[in-house]
Amino acid sequence: MPELPEVEIVRQSLNKKIKQKKVKKVIIRNRNLRLKIPLKFNTYFLNKKIIKVGRFSKYLIIYLPEDNYCLIHLGMSGTIHIINNKSVNKYTNTSFYNSPFLPKKHNHVELVFENFKIIYNDPRRFGFFQLIKNNSELIKRFSHLGPEPFDKNFNLNYVYNFFKDKNKDIKNFLLDQKFVSGIGNIYASEILYLSKVNPFKKVKLLSKKECQKIIFNSKKILLKAISKGGSSIRDFKDTSGLKGGFQKEFKVYQQEGVQCKNTGCSDFIKKKIITNRSTFFCDSCQK
Repeated sequence: MPELPEVEIVRQSLNKKIKQKKVKKVIIRNRNLRLKIPLKFNTYFLNKKIIKVGRFSKYLIIYLPEDNYCLIHLGMSGTIHIINNKSVNKYTNTSFYNSPFLPKKHNHVELVFENFKIIYNDPRRFGFFQLIKNNSELIKRFSHLGPEPFDKNFNLNYVYNFFKDKNKDIKNFLLDQKFVSGIGNIYASEILYLSKVNPFKKVKLLSKKECQKIIFNSKKILLKAISKGGSSIRDFKDTSGLKGGFQKEFKVYQQEGVQCKNTGCSDFIKKKIITNRSTFFCDSCQK
């Protein structure tokens, strides 16, 4: 599943292409995604100009006229492709997940513009489109989620007090979207390695200094991943033919058996499966 940096790359690609562009036609081939696409979907988009494309956590937000919004979640296998009418489309995928080319099957939604169209493809159909009719509903829609790592509210006071007397380990908390939004399995392992915090340490035992390191490194790792174009785990390319480069920066993720990269450490990266998730760490460096 794409994590915050990968969704941000999709947002940037889409915003650059469709901002201030008018939708000429809407084609729905399959309404049966995780949330069924409503019949009124066309009226939100047809002949409407896209104001901009935003993002919160792992959700894309299409800003529409009249205080309307459309949320897009890519689920496990959703991808958005840009098809230009007047040029050969070698690479169409706005993300680095799944095929860089437009597949022939599972193209469920098309938004057609003047000289191009965007197509939503999703073989497993766990993604969704959700219409939001005003800003109050948009705020309410995200009220169950914690702040993003970049949010000013994701600070020492919030984190340290949230952790008080809680017995869950820190790795699971970083994946808990009610605590912090947007961090997934890849980046949680990298954040904790850089912070020198054991992923299985109970959060009630974390010091303020350790909490501060986790806050700082959450921002640092995600910003670096965004600047590198995300993580191309399967070595695929985006619409520009470029691959996400952050996988070259991995210190622990998928590095099981590799010697720890910290200076002076001769230990090797270990892997444990916890609640069906792979956790990578160095026993010597992460206490």
